[in-house]
Amino acid sequence: MHISIFGGTGPAGQLLLEQALSSGHNVTAFARTPGKLPEHNRLTVVEGQLRDSEAITKAVQGSDAVLSLLGPSTAAADSPPLVEGYRNIVAAMKTHGVGRLVALGTASNADPTDRRELKISLAVKFIAKFQPVAYNTLVQIGQIVRNSGLQWTLVRVPMLTNGPRTERINVRTIGAKGGIRLSRANAAAYFLQQATDTTRIGQAPFITDK
Repeated sequence: MHISIFGGTGPAGQLLLEQALSSGHNVTAFARTPGKLPEHNRLTVVEGQLRDSEAITKAVQGSDAVLSLLGPSTAAADSPPLVEGYRNIVAAMKTHGVGRLVALGTASNADPTDRRELKISLAVKFIAKFQPVAYNTLVQIGQIVRNSGLQWTLVRVPMLTNGPRTERINVRTIGAKGGIRLSRANAAAYFLQQATDTTRIGQAPFITDK
């Protein structure tokens, strides 16, 4: 496949990039700081800012799927470019007929399938109160993805760790049995799997190690 990756310079994004290339895919990575990315004969790097719609179009054009690990920080200045970036990604995908979008979310992106899970509920309330910029940005991104009209999956992740990749990942709803941690290696593996897996289109799974 030809996969476009956004957020490939972050810890989980670098693992996703590594796994995609080792699996034989051709990858286009969009990055503000290309120097953080490795050199590879199947890797094309597009440098740009999230407000740069032309650069985003270049990164998306010709891809079979777009995988985005872009997520918010707590800085208010980071929120508008990130939201605009997701709008630009969706617009570019529609223009060039790229249907599959796999985007990063968290428990702050509520879903109709959710049930009460105390630890998760408390974490969301904490973020909404003490990190409102990040919370509101996540909510806006989730709305953009859900309303995109694309073949989207919003992969909701809990607390990320540097743990190992494991044979199984618990794909669940909030309120179902499971842990509250996920290794970045497992997050990357699940994102890559979703590039070809159609069973979760239009869904927002919550994934954990256990």
